[in-house]
Amino acid sequence: MDKLYVIKIGGNIIDDEAKLASFLNDFSAIDEKKILVHGGGKLATRMAEKLGIGQKLVDGRRITDAETLKIVTMVYAGFINKNIVASLQAKNCNAIGLCGADGDVISAHKRQHPVLDYGYVGDVDNINKYLIKDLLEKSISIVFSPITHDQQGQLLNTNADTIAQEIAKSMGELYEVQLIYCFEKSGVLLDINDNSSVIPEIRPYYYEQLKAGEKIFAGMLPKLDNAFTALKNGVSKVIIGKAEELPKLINGIAGTAIIND
Repeated sequence: MDKLYVIKIGGNIIDDEAKLASFLNDFSAIDEKKILVHGGGKLATRMAEKLGIGQKLVDGRRITDAETLKIVTMVYAGFINKNIVASLQAKNCNAIGLCGADGDVISAHKRQHPVLDYGYVGDVDNINKYLIKDLLEKSISIVFSPITHDQQGQLLNTNADTIAQEIAKSMGELYEVQLIYCFEKSGVLLDINDNSSVIPEIRPYYYEQLKAGEKIFAGMLPKLDNAFTALKNGVSKVIIGKAEELPKLINGIAGTAIIND
């Protein structure tokens, strides 16, 4: 079974031109099949401010009203996505940029919540894995923006970590998939203020201990929950680490490996 890397980069990398360029150099050098999922960064927020469109966050999640949806679609699926694709082409990495509506590749539904209306925020229903496979088999790397659709003409803003997880799970039926979450820290840290306190590996029992003792930064918990869900659904390995260390993450000599017993 061929290897496939599903790699997610966060907004902090998107916002740093030098870091993004370095990361894309490393990404383009990967010989195996590869998919990149990117977050949004701060550009959408800055655009909204310039246009006088107020932004509301609840627990770190953007409430996506109709006007905000226009901005995030333009910025995420347009400017950021196509700049990444153009950069990869310049590095001899043939790539295509997609949002969920393209080729019906990621369908979703509007999030339902008992007390909070997230607006046009989507939760993933289906991944068109055979379309993805067709592109990968043509030696095309895929760059996904975090915009999906509901098959009824409505675009939806969707969490990029979740998109990466759902793609990795779906493609696990067809490839040996490694899911890599790249962000600004060196891995999962025992001390959020000490970048040398990386936990080399986390297994389910240890994860429960860490949570019970509140040893992990709360913002990391959704990423870890996603990681274990992916492992239970066909993904062979999940790695969390620093974007600047992508080659080391792939070779297993950096970051935190999430392992399912």
